[in-house]
Amino acid sequence: MQQQGRVAGADFLRAAACLLVLIHHLILRIDLNKTEGLQATLTALRFGNFGVAIFFILSGFLLALPFWRSLDAGCATPDLSTYVLRRAARIVPGYWVALTAGFLLSITLLGHALTPELVMRYVSGLFFMSQWHWRTFFPVEGNGPLWSISFEVTSYVLLPLGFLWLFAIPEKHRSPLVTRLAWLGIIAVTLLAHETFRTIVPPNEIDRGWQFGMQGGAKEWMPNYNPFGFFAVFALGALAAGIQIMLPRKRQILFDIVAFACLVTAGSQLPLSTGGPWEAYGWLGIPYAFPLFPIMIAAALVALSRSVLLAALLDNAFMRFTATVSFGIYIWQDIVLTSMQTISPALFGIGKDDPLWDWFIGCTFATAIIFLLASLSYFAVERQAIRRAARITRKNSAITQYS
Repeated sequence: MQQQGRVAGADFLRAAACLLVLIHHLILRIDLNKTEGLQATLTALRFGNFGVAIFFILSGFLLALPFWRSLDAGCATPDLSTYVLRRAARIVPGYWVALTAGFLLSITLLGHALTPELVMRYVSGLFFMSQWHWRTFFPVEGNGPLWSISFEVTSYVLLPLGFLWLFAIPEKHRSPLVTRLAWLGIIAVTLLAHETFRTIVPPNEIDRGWQFGMQGGAKEWMPNYNPFGFFAVFALGALAAGIQIMLPRKRQILFDIVAFACLVTAGSQLPLSTGGPWEAYGWLGIPYAFPLFPIMIAAALVALSRSVLLAALLDNAFMRFTATVSFGIYIWQDIVLTSMQTISPALFGIGKDDPLWDWFIGCTFATAIIFLLASLSYFAVERQAIRRAARITRKNSAITQYS
């Protein structure tokens, strides 16, 4: 079900994803061994990094919908220039501002020398090419979460390429079942590419590990973290979109039950992952409990779109607003947290025997600043670019229609 251009449940999942990632980074600022009775809960919430997988599932789902509709209707491929322009408008302006802010932060407050290596990482981030090597994996020192943006841009490129293959299937042999099975083939090829990448480009062991800073951490993550593995997650979201539009449009309480069960199962993966690596590597070394967690989120999204009550309950005003500014929350949170921690470690109770209260106060203050910056990012930068892109695409559509 869509309401006013929105897929029911999508706002909740987008908001949940960014809040999980924020919680993850907040918990990184406290020594879990000093949290006494809350240690088990905070340790489970430390796996809020699973929110990254939710972002990839959701993006794959929403961006694939127009392709599936055109494919099933026997129409031509959706206009790729419109697709590119709208993706660029949504991502580029806000990302470039946050990337530059992180770069400036790294050579000022954080005290990193302005070296060719640092400049190379920044430039690779500007051109969304940082995802292919551990040296550039984190494009700046002052804003760690930006690593995933280039990964997602790679998925933006691979998605229409996959659909071009589906559109090439002769129409007499094309059916919803055939095209969905063909998409499963694309996922299989993606997993093969992921495993090939893991095999041929492993980093060496020199200075590998988070104790050697962000580049050491990048060597720790790669090659398990690579664009092909994350496109596999993205592609599961795209497959879910294909399944969703095959379902009857009538809402049924059965979908509420399925969505709730899927969300509970997905949420259970956070506490179940405790005791293992923080990345929760799953099948083929793909992080975030792959494939169970992504499949449960994808299934929940499909079910929520046809639910009677649950999606309406979850897509409340707070979650809708959070979803609206979620990109800003994601790209600005680490700048705020790193700056606060550098200026005054005591804000998060760092070094204290009982840091919990100070950490809670620091988290509250930081979250307020992050929401403020995210709102400014959306209303002053992101929304302007989105609206301009929409005007251009409408104009181009009108010119095409009457030419």
